[in-house]
Amino acid sequence: MPAKRHAASTASAPAPSTTSTLSSGPATLKTNSSVLDITSHVWQQYLANTAQRTLLLDAFMAFLVLVGGLQFVYCVLAGNYPFNAFLSGFSAAVGQFVLTASLRMQTSEPGSGSPSKPSSKGKNARFADEDTEEDTGISHERAFADYIFGSLILHFFCINFIN
Repeated sequence: MPAKRHAASTASAPAPSTTSTLSSGPATLKTNSSVLDITSHVWQQYLANTAQRTLLLDAFMAFLVLVGGLQFVYCVLAGNYPFNAFLSGFSAAVGQFVLTASLRMQTSEPGSGSPSKPSSKGKNARFADEDTEEDTGISHERAFADYIFGSLILHFFCINFIN
């Protein structure tokens, strides 16, 4: 097997400084990056490119997943004697997660990861160019008001389900 020239050429070259890689632009991943490097890169890009409101909604959604998981584990380990209470609490966590995901979709900016126009080449693709400014999106205030109204109805039914 022939000797690797790449290893010899990089051994004699000076190591790049960290300031030159930071000032040259956004960091890119190599083809053979490790899983840890990819995860770190995705996390850094998420933190850098996501709005504060969306980060807060994502943290609340993670909390709801944790609460629902803890309730399910408790039900499996300790038993489910007041089964209505378990169903009510678990349904409240799942329902609130769904409502929060809906709020996140309605309030996130189109340029932050989600395309503003459909990219499919299906039968409705010809209408994508016609809807330039006629997007009937709702305001952030209206989306939040819908979220609050849905949350009140959800918790009203959950409390009534406990008996």
